[in-house]
Amino acid sequence: MMRNEIRLMEAAIALAEELNFSRAAHRLHISQPALTKQIAELESRLGFSLFERDHQSVAVNEAGRAYVQEARMSVFHSERAVQAARAALNNAEVVLRVGRSPYGDPFLTSTLLSVRLPLFPQLKVELTSGFSCDLVHDVLSGRVDLALVTEPPESPMLTMTKVDEAPLYIALLEENELAKLPQLSMSDLNHENWIIFGRSVHPPLYDRILRFASDLAIRPRDMNHIMVPEEAYQLIAEKNGVALLSKTGALKNARDGVTIRPLVEQRLILKTFLASRVDNQSKLTSEIVRAFGRKMRTLDGDPQLNLPISA
Repeated sequence: MMRNEIRLMEAAIALAEELNFSRAAHRLHISQPALTKQIAELESRLGFSLFERDHQSVAVNEAGRAYVQEARMSVFHSERAVQAARAALNNAEVVLRVGRSPYGDPFLTSTLLSVRLPLFPQLKVELTSGFSCDLVHDVLSGRVDLALVTEPPESPMLTMTKVDEAPLYIALLEENELAKLPQLSMSDLNHENWIIFGRSVHPPLYDRILRFASDLAIRPRDMNHIMVPEEAYQLIAEKNGVALLSKTGALKNARDGVTIRPLVEQRLILKTFLASRVDNQSKLTSEIVRAFGRKMRTLDGDPQLNLPISA
């Protein structure tokens, strides 16, 4: 398959998933006019349209949905073919590409890396970092085989195995009155200076937190946004702020006068999944998911692994 055809398929896939020319172009690292030109070229080659669009919106039509479903498979197998060839060139039996988030628990990543598979003695694992929603796109596009993602957006193309769940944590100054409490609730954060990840980091989770606060009539005095957990520390100190973070993110800030407390709210429990494509029939993927599950059960004493579910 010619690279030009793959490029046009990737353009259609990105637009179908984003339903926005600007976001799709950003995802593909091209300009919006370039994406518009690629879609027009593809539709011209096919002889029919894949999208219904006007100046304000874009939607996938029936032909587009059918095309994108098959295009995903073509791009996925094309990229796997390249990876397999590179692995053979490097005298490695197979390469497994795994995505993980800077907000994720590094214990999960290290546990996955420690898995040994008798059927794949020369297994090489390549790690890539990204935010959970971006990693979902990477799994769907075939850029990674698996990803450890927290509260991923739903997709019928994903198979997800739950590997962890934990509350949000609050990082705050030891001298803050709230630090006297062993655990916190959302009501404790009313009229505090909030520090929270920007919406672009994880739109569904960001909206969920603010919606939950709004339902309880909880309002921050001020709100400061960060991209990575390490940015919270200075804001906590300067503004006597409370940072809403994953456990891993909170622990990165627990030093020199900053302490952490769990946020005990059932609606804000964070679930982490090992995600792969529904149509990924790779023996390696199947073996690594099973072995990872067995190892996690051994380490945490969980009597039963959560079975994969389609989301």
